[in-house]
Amino acid sequence: MLSFFVRMAFFGLIALVVVTPLLFLWYSRDLPTPGKIVEPKYTDATRIYDRNGELLYSVYQDQNRTYVPLKKIPENLVNATIAIEDEAFYKNSGFSITGYLRGVGNFLLLRGVTGGSTITQQLVKNVLLTSERRLSRKVKELILAIQVDKRFSKDQILEMYLNNISYGGTAIGVEAAAQTYFGKDVGELDLGESAFLAGVPQSPGRYSPFGGEKDYVGRTEAVLKQMVANDYITKDEKEKALKKIETHKFSRRETGIKAPHFVLHVREILARQFGEQFLYTGGLQVTTTLDYGLQKKAEEIVKKELDKIEKYKVGNGAALITNPKTGEILAMVGSKDYFDEKNKGNFNVVVQGQRQPGSSLKPIIYAKAFEKGYTPATMLLDVRTDFPTDDPTLPIYTPVNYSGKFGGPIQLRYALGNSINLPAVKLLAMVGIQDAMEKAYDMGIANWNPTEEAMANVGLSLVLGGREVTLHDEVTAYGVLANKGIRQDLVTIQKVTDSKGKKLFELKKKEGARALSEEISFLISDILSDNGARTTEFGPNSYLKIPGKTVAVKTGTTDEKRDNWTVGYTPSFVVGVWVGNNDYTPMNPAIASGVTGASPIWHQLMLEVLKKGEDESFEKPENIVQVKIDGFAGGQPMDQQPEREEYFIKGTEPTARSSIYQKDFYVFKEQDPVSTDGENRWQKGIDEWIKANRGGDSKWNPPDDVKNPKEEEKDENSDEPTPTPSPTPSS
Repeated sequence: MLSFFVRMAFFGLIALVVVTPLLFLWYSRDLPTPGKIVEPKYTDATRIYDRNGELLYSVYQDQNRTYVPLKKIPENLVNATIAIEDEAFYKNSGFSITGYLRGVGNFLLLRGVTGGSTITQQLVKNVLLTSERRLSRKVKELILAIQVDKRFSKDQILEMYLNNISYGGTAIGVEAAAQTYFGKDVGELDLGESAFLAGVPQSPGRYSPFGGEKDYVGRTEAVLKQMVANDYITKDEKEKALKKIETHKFSRRETGIKAPHFVLHVREILARQFGEQFLYTGGLQVTTTLDYGLQKKAEEIVKKELDKIEKYKVGNGAALITNPKTGEILAMVGSKDYFDEKNKGNFNVVVQGQRQPGSSLKPIIYAKAFEKGYTPATMLLDVRTDFPTDDPTLPIYTPVNYSGKFGGPIQLRYALGNSINLPAVKLLAMVGIQDAMEKAYDMGIANWNPTEEAMANVGLSLVLGGREVTLHDEVTAYGVLANKGIRQDLVTIQKVTDSKGKKLFELKKKEGARALSEEISFLISDILSDNGARTTEFGPNSYLKIPGKTVAVKTGTTDEKRDNWTVGYTPSFVVGVWVGNNDYTPMNPAIASGVTGASPIWHQLMLEVLKKGEDESFEKPENIVQVKIDGFAGGQPMDQQPEREEYFIKGTEPTARSSIYQKDFYVFKEQDPVSTDGENRWQKGIDEWIKANRGGDSKWNPPDDVKNPKEEEKDENSDEPTPTPSPTPSS
């Protein structure tokens, strides 16, 4: 057996000796001339367009590129680059044996074609080759790297590298990078600034200080550590340099960019899909989903409306407009002013801001309740109620309504329409926190994935904003409701071609995933578009009403006014708006949903997207029926009680009068499903509310011996109808 492996190894070695030169000859036949490396051309700029062909951004547009000889480049920058990119630069022959062995291992393990590129290889790749991830390109890169290493001195190679590598955006070479990030000539850079620049080329999008995150600090630290390890600097010098970068205030010099938050979001997606270097050198022609005409109006509206409420201590806002049928983003305003460095305007709230949603995600809890058999006519008691927690060391949870008042009996249509808190908390207790979170996650709320860790950190306050979300995810979830229950994940890119017109990517029409039934989506949409259902709290003419149009909408405000939301939709558009402060400081308490804050911005944006179209109502599914019901209690119509019409999924419509009616009395009974000690706090809250608000009305105060009709067996001789049982609560 041993001799067999020895023979195989021997023949393999012979094959390697024979095949390797042949591969080199084959791939050498059409290689570019290494001499061209001294005159690189950057004519193939990556360009990003809107859906109608409007140029939004050119990666090399207005590039500030000045060739600087090596002797004028600080020694610290040279040493930092060598330390982090190729510490054996002056010793190798243009390639790294260990790097290639690692690359071969990754290829055999199906991790893709990768490898430890030397500075010479990176120069060749960026100037003479493309960044395509193919084995043939790696072979060509190796051949050219060897040729370049023989033709040019190490200092010449290093000089060309430092003048031709991308440092992000329009910055090509160290001089442009020094001007872009520090506003000074490259020769004026200190140790910390040099270490920062040396770390950027590995991933310019990630390590840019203009992206909202501070990943560049960790990258700079890694560069400085390598410099210490190679005896270029001392540990004390490293600490001083790192501290300076940590506290440095970067100035933005980028120009010629339209829809900046959207464009930079797209640029990140492109970098992940095609690689950083190919993005900057591959001449990509990118058609996005953005409608720049709508984008300009959205930016104007957001800024104008935020300026109006600046006195309310509202520092920032964001907006997102999508097509729910396709998931295409039509407009994205990530902040009030992208170029406002003082208020971190470059931070994209839409995709990066994890904020508390307030009541804006109540519709998801109601949708889950409808899946479990509850209906828009189900009645709950809006009364002060205590909710014990699983942790006995924590205080009992007692939610309050936005108005500070409790209204007593209320059907779910009006509880959701008016965004009443107490019934929503009860409903969450009945459908179960885990089930509600699973539904939200299915609809696109990524941070509501009910993992073990997440479940350990949420309670019934979840329905009132107890777990953060992004505006991006909220709009995704509302798109499910708009699109008859089908989830379409949000997309930004329609098509990508290379500089020669070859198609690299094209958005395909997706079926989407069903997250809700068409019937439940209709019920929620009908409630949220019912202006009458929200009149009690919002009035008949709030900013939530779009004259002449059928529009579903929901607001949300956190207790301390740190976040204010409005998200609404038609079958063709979803518009989401958030206002608040980046540093989470509270806004003025005068901010009120439907009156100030996000709702006026939302109103103007919705008017803009709907101004050219006819009214588009929500299509009623065949399995939905509309029947007359008791307007007070939700059962079949009752004599001397108001009537109204309500929608039901077939089979859930009431078959009897409400169970609250018994002779001359109302009997209101609710069982506490979350009691930890056997005490029925829900019933206690009902009794106390009746005593305080209906104490003198005999109809609301039955004798003590009257039983709950739901628990009372029907007398065989009675002519009373049998009540329709309510769904069984679940914890």
